[in-house]
Amino acid sequence: MSSSLENDLSCPICHEIFRDPVVLACSHSFCKDCLLRWWKGKQQRECPCCKKISPVSDPPRNLALKNLCEAFLQRRDQKPSEGSESVCSLHSEKLKLFCLNHQQPVCVVCRDSKTHSGHKFRPIDEAAEEHRGELQKSLKPLQEKLKLFGDVKENFDQTAKHIKVQTQNTEQQIKEQFKKLHQFLQEEEEARIKALRKEEEQKSKVMKEKIDGLSREIEALSNTIRDTEKELRAEDVSFLKNYKSAAGRVQLHPLKEDPHLDSGALIDQAKHLGNLTFNIWNKMKDLVSYRPVILDPNTADSEVIVSEDLTSVSSGKQRKLPKNPERTKFSCSVLGSAGFDSGTHSWGVDVGENMDWELGVLGENVQVEPPQSGLWRILFSDGKLTAFSTSGSENDLPLKGKLQRIRVHLDFQKGTLSFSDLDTNTQIHAFKHTFSGTLFPYVYTENDSNSLYDIKPF
Repeated sequence: MSSSLENDLSCPICHEIFRDPVVLACSHSFCKDCLLRWWKGKQQRECPCCKKISPVSDPPRNLALKNLCEAFLQRRDQKPSEGSESVCSLHSEKLKLFCLNHQQPVCVVCRDSKTHSGHKFRPIDEAAEEHRGELQKSLKPLQEKLKLFGDVKENFDQTAKHIKVQTQNTEQQIKEQFKKLHQFLQEEEEARIKALRKEEEQKSKVMKEKIDGLSREIEALSNTIRDTEKELRAEDVSFLKNYKSAAGRVQLHPLKEDPHLDSGALIDQAKHLGNLTFNIWNKMKDLVSYRPVILDPNTADSEVIVSEDLTSVSSGKQRKLPKNPERTKFSCSVLGSAGFDSGTHSWGVDVGENMDWELGVLGENVQVEPPQSGLWRILFSDGKLTAFSTSGSENDLPLKGKLQRIRVHLDFQKGTLSFSDLDTNTQIHAFKHTFSGTLFPYVYTENDSNSLYDIKPF
C-alpha cells in the first residue's frame, strides 16, 4: 500500500516525491522545477505525459497534492519507537540475540524455532559492536575519498578563479603590446605622409614658378605677334612709316631656348613605396626583441614571481596557486615554456646582484614518482659555487670573480651542457651525459624581491 501510494505521489519526470507541484490543464502534475527544465529549449510547452500543449507558461500550484506529499513524507520519516525496535514482531519477546546466518536480531523463541535451526548466534551487544567496527572500517575509505574529493574540488575552484585572473591579465598585456605596435605604425604612417607632403610642396612650388614664368613669356610673345600682325595688315604708306618701330619690337624680343621639364620633377613614388612594409618591419625590430627562453608561469613555485613579459623572475611572498600537474615540485623555481629534445640551444641569464641562484635543465619526467629523468645545474649560495646532477654527485667549483652574466649552452646530440661567464668569456663548468626525453630550462632563486633573473639572447 505504501509503495503504491509513493508511486502515486511521485513526479513522472524525476520519479521523486513531488516538490512544489504544479498542475497543467490536462490534469497532470509535476514538480515545478522539473517541468520548467523539461520545457527549457523547446519551442512548445507540451505535457511530458500526454503531449498536450499548455496555454500558460506558469501553471498553478497543486496545493492539495503538495499538502498530501508533505504529510506522506512526515509519516515516512518518523522512526519507530525504541521499545518497538527491541521487541520481536513474531513472539513479542526482547531481541537479545543476533543470527549470524540470517544477519538479523532474534529473540530466544526464534533461536529455538525451525527457521533458525543449526544457526550460530551472538549476544546482541557483541554483534552490534562487531558490526559497528566492520561498518566503521568500511566507512573509512569513503571518508578518506570524501576528504580527497573535497581537497580536489577546492583546487578546482581555485583553478577556475585563477583561469579568469590569467585571462584578464593576459588580455591586458596583449592589448598593451598591440597598443605600442599601433602607436609605432601610426607614427610611421604620419612621418611618411609628412615626407610625401613636403616633397609635394617643394616640387609643386618649383612647377608653379616655371608655369608663372612661362605664362609671362607667352603673354609677351602674344602681344608682340598681335601688334606686328596688325602692322602687316596696314596700308603701304602706314606700314612703311611704322616699320622701324615694329621691327624694333620684334628684335627686342629675342627667341629663348625652348622650355622643358627638368628631371626629378615628379613625386619619387619608388622612394615612398618601395619595400615599404619590409622597411617598416626592419625598423620595428628596434621596438621588439626575441628571447630564446620564455618562462612558463604555470610551472612557477608559489614563492617566485614571473615578470609580465615572461623573461624575468624574482622571489617573493608565498602565494596560493592551483596545484596543476605542470607546476614544479622544486621550491623557488620555474621552468621554460618550451623543452628541447634535439639540436643545440643557448640562452643568457643576467643574475645581477642575486646571492642565491641555480641554473640548468630539468628532465620532463623528473617531477613524477619515481623520477625518470634528471636535473643538471650549477648553484651559487653563501658565496660558494657548486655543480650537481642526478646522475652524479655535487662538486665544488672554483670561483674566480663575481658572476653576473652567464651563458647556458645545450648540445643535445653531443650530450653536453656547459656554463660560461659572458663577462670574461671563460667556461664555468660542463656536464657530459647521454640525454633523453625532453629537457626544460630550469631557474631557481631564493633571495629578496629586488634580485631577479633576466633571460636574454646572449
